[in-house]
Amino acid sequence: MADLYSRLGVARGADDAAIKKAYRKLAKELHPDRNRDNPKAAERFAEVTSAYDLLSDKDKRAQYDRGELDDNGNPKMPFGYGGGGGGFRQSHGGATFEFGDADLGDIFGGMFGGGRARGPGAGFGGRARKGADIGYRLQVAFEEAAALKPQRVTLSNGKTIDLKLPAGVETGTQMRLGGHGEDGPGGKGDAIVTIEIRPHRFFKRDGDDVRLDLPVSLVEAVKGGPVRVPTVEGAVMLTVPAGSSSGKTLRLKGRGFHKKGGGRGDQLVTLMIDIPADNAALKEFVENWNAPGNPRAALEV
Repeated sequence: MADLYSRLGVARGADDAAIKKAYRKLAKELHPDRNRDNPKAAERFAEVTSAYDLLSDKDKRAQYDRGELDDNGNPKMPFGYGGGGGGFRQSHGGATFEFGDADLGDIFGGMFGGGRARGPGAGFGGRARKGADIGYRLQVAFEEAAALKPQRVTLSNGKTIDLKLPAGVETGTQMRLGGHGEDGPGGKGDAIVTIEIRPHRFFKRDGDDVRLDLPVSLVEAVKGGPVRVPTVEGAVMLTVPAGSSSGKTLRLKGRGFHKKGGGRGDQLVTLMIDIPADNAALKEFVENWNAPGNPRAALEV
């Protein structure tokens, strides 16, 4: 199989921008949603995604260039040991560390005596290693991430899985699908799905809350009353207090992202008064209106 640079069609010395550009182009062409009748495209999509995952990581790329990692991102063990794919996995503190398939008992036992025989593909303690993990990137719409709507993932073998997003999901969240990786003597590896939440054109995330700048007319701000407001789960009615100014923030309870510990954030709606340009009637009104007080008094100007 071609090395990771060749998979993406870039030179070994390519910069980060060139690698990212090449991956985006290939991912768009090969995405399973666009190639439902072409399993080869799905396999190639998994290959380029796996290559990009490693080469976009500065430290891992340096290790790969030095020959310390194989094409699957697994360490190449010293003393002539190693092998492709999979390996022993140990989770600690939310991070996953992967080791090659060499048996440390064999390495040190062979040096000092008392080594233990093992069969082909055996890992620590003589156990057969699992196959390599396969990495995927899943883009999720902002509203669907906030509402935890199920997502459908197409794997490299063409199989589709409905994925339930976890509370507290954010860009970079990783989800492990056991037994959906590559084959190995000890069974299949896993699929690792990395979530990427797409930006929204008017919603913005603030922790577990969602922020929205809401344009209102001068009449709505002065008189107050109900106005229609978009939320991540559809429009609702919000009452604007009479005499509201631009910058006033109103709260819609429970309309934000689901929290890890339970409950849900809010939607914070900031009013922005929309003044029409060149409105003759409005100009005439303000020319004859002498507003009392100084709106900048609190700023001492």
